[in-house]
Amino acid sequence: MPLVLAVLALLLAVAALVLGVLALRRAAPGRASGGDDALPPDVLGLRQEVAALRAEAGRALRHLAVVRYDAFGDMGGHLSWSLALLDDAGDGVVVTSIHGRSDARTYAKSVSGWTCEQQLSPEEAEAIAAARPGRART
Repeated sequence: MPLVLAVLALLLAVAALVLGVLALRRAAPGRASGGDDALPPDVLGLRQEVAALRAEAGRALRHLAVVRYDAFGDMGGHLSWSLALLDDAGDGVVVTSIHGRSDARTYAKSVSGWTCEQQLSPEEAEAIAAARPGRART
């Protein structure tokens, strides 16, 4: 008897699932075509908002890389560093801090389109190249 009830419950559940799918197809006939005309206005508004957020994210400083090194041969520990902070277009800044025995100096250089008008140190150029999307980091 319990086996018969279980089979009947399973058949009832499958029938309800089939009826639910058929009801959904009848309720939204134009949505299967994929056209924007069939979408409700709130969905279209969300699509516009997502597009605006993507454009805004492109201007965010989200590509970064740090290169650590020894600026002077007699010092160890890789205390000097260059940091590239760039957006999707390659605009941003590269910051370098050079540590010596008695002092540390920090420099910032503007970057536009993945290049800099000022001369870059090899470490600064490496940081910019490493921050660029699609480049392998070493």
